[in-house]
Amino acid sequence: MTIKIAVTGTHSTGKTTFVTAVSSALQKCAIRVTVVSDLGEEAMNLGFPILYNHVPESTLWIMTAGISRELVAGLDADVVLVDRPVPDALGYYRAALAYRGDAAPGRWASYLLALSGHHAQTYDLIFSAQLDPSIPLGTNKPRDPDGRFRAMAAQGITDVLNELGIPGEPLTPHNHEAAVQRVLDYVLSRRPAVPAQASPIQNLADA
Repeated sequence: MTIKIAVTGTHSTGKTTFVTAVSSALQKCAIRVTVVSDLGEEAMNLGFPILYNHVPESTLWIMTAGISRELVAGLDADVVLVDRPVPDALGYYRAALAYRGDAAPGRWASYLLALSGHHAQTYDLIFSAQLDPSIPLGTNKPRDPDGRFRAMAAQGITDVLNELGIPGEPLTPHNHEAAVQRVLDYVLSRRPAVPAQASPIQNLADA
C-alpha cells in the first residue's frame, strides 16, 4: 500500500528542500519515491489567477489536479511525497480573500472545506513548515515578494489545518534532520517484511 506524506506551508519555508532530503534518504533504502510538486506556477500558465488573486475555480483546479497526480504517482511508488497538499490550496484562497477584503460564496466555502477535509485523511503523515520571516525568499525560481501576503498564507494554512483537526507536525529550519529520520522510521516500520528464503536442504526435503 502506498504511503503518502504531505508537507504544508507558505512559500519559501523549506518545503522543497525537506522533500528532496526525504526522497534521497528513502531511495538509499531502495524505496520507490515519487514527488507531487506545487501546482501554482502551472495553474498560472493555464490562465488561473493565483496568490492574492485566487478565486474558487483556481483553488479547485489546484486541489483536483493535485489529487489526480497523487493517484497516478501511487501506481508506481512505495511513497508519494506531496509538496503543498490539498489543504494548502484552501489556505491560500482564504488568505487571498482576506488580503482583498472579500468573502467566499457560501456554496464554494463549504465545498472546498469538505474536499480538503476528506482528502487530507488520505495522508499518512503531514508536516507543517513554519514561517520564519527573517529567512529571505528562495532564489531557485521567481517568488512573490509581498511579505504581508506570505504571512497571511501561512496563517490561512494553519487555520485550515486546525479547523479540520489535522495534527501537522511542525517543520522548522532547525529540525529537518530529525524530521527526515521520523519519515524514514515510519516508512520502514510500515514496509512489508521480506519472507526468509528456505534453504536448499529444506527445499529438497519438501520435494
